[in-house]
Amino acid sequence: MDRLTGSPQTQLARAFAARVSAAHGFAFWKGRVGLYAILRALRIGPGDEVILPGFTCVVVQNPIAYVGATTVFTDIVRGSYNANAASIERKITPRTRALVVQHSFGIPSEVEPIVELAKKHRIDVIEDCCLALGSTVAGRPVGTFGRAAYWSFQWSKTITSGLGGVVTTSDQELAERIESLMRSELIEPTRALDLRLSLERTAHRAMAVPGIVPIATAAYRSATKLGVVTGSSSPEEFDSAMPTGFFRGMGTRQAGAALRALSELDLNVAHRRRTSERYSLMLDRAGWPVREFPAGSVLVRYPIEVEDKAKVVARAARAGIELGTWFESPLHPKETNLAAHGYSAGSCPEGERVCAQLVNLPTHPRVSDAVAESTVDFVRSCRPANQP
Repeated sequence: MDRLTGSPQTQLARAFAARVSAAHGFAFWKGRVGLYAILRALRIGPGDEVILPGFTCVVVQNPIAYVGATTVFTDIVRGSYNANAASIERKITPRTRALVVQHSFGIPSEVEPIVELAKKHRIDVIEDCCLALGSTVAGRPVGTFGRAAYWSFQWSKTITSGLGGVVTTSDQELAERIESLMRSELIEPTRALDLRLSLERTAHRAMAVPGIVPIATAAYRSATKLGVVTGSSSPEEFDSAMPTGFFRGMGTRQAGAALRALSELDLNVAHRRRTSERYSLMLDRAGWPVREFPAGSVLVRYPIEVEDKAKVVARAARAGIELGTWFESPLHPKETNLAAHGYSAGSCPEGERVCAQLVNLPTHPRVSDAVAESTVDFVRSCRPANQP
């Protein structure tokens, strides 16, 4: 069946696009593959520059390198975990073709001033909504402000199909270019690979239980390095060369899983908002510094900053407390060779400071009131970072 006409992948892409108020949607093996498709469709290549926050994952920077463009890193703004128009404008040059607006943790960026800045300089805006499904700006879904957006369904995202992602756009010309690229170059996942990922989703549901998540996560990462499971990132993706088979479409079972998860999005979002509100209330009562997040935020994880991050993470693992480490580096993970990816140490000081102190609390549907309370009880034993 043609994936661009009547397949489960098309059903997902259309349903997802409608859900986020976009005209067109396209499903891919991973969200980062969608970013690559956008860059190709925008005809960005050698000699061009793309502005990216120095507070992201290396797999986001990779597609920029894969098309031959240069990444220019901009710092995040203190207190927001996002870049803003002023920080971005300082990085614009005559070679700038696009900028990536990241909505970190589901906290909406100040996207409207950024879009106006981009129009002034005739730069395309790409929204990174991988952590922000459900988030809005003045009631308008994130992902609808730029020329295109990409979304992720990886294990730790708002909804998951194991891996997977979608590109959305309301730009007809860009949609036609993406469709043409998919018809001519997209690699279909084998049935065996699609089935393998399906089995891994079953295992994930069984193991993603509060209390054993730290152990399960460590086991999963070890299995990924050994090639036993289909990891979120292959070892090849930490290099700057595009891995063989990177431009891959979404599998049939994968699309079905994403459709089922999408059908439960309202309940998912409501739970995350409620859990985030409970964290804020309990942390405030405990005397912990609490950030005020924009009204349209749907937090995929609840960020806090601590002293002695490494020790806190190790203690949490021993106690069976699910504590995330995003981001450990301006190009997460901490093992990334920053220089090899064009990042100069010290170029994004706020991003680097935050990476050294930031941990995050889970908000997913398996976090019960009791789990949230035990998580905050653990946080009470930590010291908040001295934020400048």
